[in-house]
Amino acid sequence: MMNEEISTVVAIGPSDPLPTWCESAWNLLASRAANGTLPHALLLCGPTGLGKRAVVEMFVRARLCEMPRDGRACGVCRACKLLAVGTHPDRMRVKLEPNPKTGVMRKEIVIDQVRELSARLAMSSQLSGWQVAVIDPAEALNTAAQNALLKTLEEPTDASLIVLVTDEPWRLSATIRSRCQRIDIAVPPTSEALAWLETRGVASAEPLLAAAGGNPGQAWLLAEQGGMQRRQEVARDLLALAKGGGDVRAIGKIWADDEPQQRLEHAARLLEGALRLRAEGERGRFDPGWDDETLAARFLEANRLRVLLNGPLRTDLVLFDWLNGLPVGIP
Repeated sequence: MMNEEISTVVAIGPSDPLPTWCESAWNLLASRAANGTLPHALLLCGPTGLGKRAVVEMFVRARLCEMPRDGRACGVCRACKLLAVGTHPDRMRVKLEPNPKTGVMRKEIVIDQVRELSARLAMSSQLSGWQVAVIDPAEALNTAAQNALLKTLEEPTDASLIVLVTDEPWRLSATIRSRCQRIDIAVPPTSEALAWLETRGVASAEPLLAAAGGNPGQAWLLAEQGGMQRRQEVARDLLALAKGGGDVRAIGKIWADDEPQQRLEHAARLLEGALRLRAEGERGRFDPGWDDETLAARFLEANRLRVLLNGPLRTDLVLFDWLNGLPVGIP
């Protein structure tokens, strides 16, 4: 699945409206900026696809803009032009990067990156304004990097702001979380989500939204990037394995080679949906025939493995172990 927020939510210009469900988060940030009560560290949380990165991008631009208008970046000053081309000297990013020795993209944010950030924040602003650093995805900070970040959070410099963006805040230490002001962006009401999808030209959005667990960004992904086809393939694979058919190694390789996290997420949602329908006394089109305890256990394990795929473990082996452990035989 995309590491960045769903592209249609991210691509928001200085004058574009945010999705309606992001407005409360934006209004809170804008009001605190206006009355001078911003903390030195923010933690923005919420599932991928809800627009938290769009909120962060808009807020960073507003903080660094030389002539903000109604709390938003003007888009025409020198700072805004530098931000637009990615060369503003006081805007810092800490993200997943290639290992300089191997060239392979790391799955963790390491201590050297945090030390470099701390050193930069200790210097004066180059444009005599704010210094803003965004750490994204913050859950990728390994233990050593989190420990190094704590010192910076505990000894903030003037006119500096650190923004941590995460889909999985529970992977950050409790101490890190306690040093930040937390803002959550939650899944919106169905009516809001459907209205947003309609503005994006998504037809027959209701089943897509249901398949995405009510998340409009994920529903858009299903519609635009083959996600629904992958969901159908996952359902077919799981039912085949439950019946005692299907090649575990072949299925595992296909999953590993094509959006493995998305496929595991589909598996988790399918199992969760089957369990929910059972509780309502019904059976849906997807039902592998396992008992409720097994459905719940496999659902939890799928979600756990989605997190593990962000680490150093081999994706194909993780998926093989999970698929190979599925019960065989429908009553």
